[in-house]
Amino acid sequence: QVQVADSGGGLVQTGGSLRLSCGVSGRTSSNIAMGWFRQAPGKEREVVAALTWNGLNTYYADTVKGRFTISGDDANNMMYLQMNSLRPEDTATYYCTPDPERLAGGGWRLKIWGQGTLVAVSS
Repeated sequence: QVQVADSGGGLVQTGGSLRLSCGVSGRTSSNIAMGWFRQAPGKEREVVAALTWNGLNTYYADTVKGRFTISGDDANNMMYLQMNSLRPEDTATYYCTPDPERLAGGGWRLKIWGQGTLVAVSS
């Protein structure tokens, strides 16, 4: 079974940058993509980015488009989320997740995730 370990969160000021990392172990041939989602207290879970391991398909939520970049290192089983121009509304715990599945209704099916890494953006 795929396991993930995410890291890289911290406290930054508005406009700052952070790079989140996700180490993936136990990959199988069925693991073709990775994603990042976030959850803030009192808010719904939001998938912010996803990427296939072959790099051909990406997804970004409108809320982060143009500011966040997802990338992957297939050979080393690592996935990253570069976050620039951070805003207070980006404050949340961020999780990486293997093979996020986008549903017809616009939601996502997320199977497993790591322990999460906290990103806090001060105004």
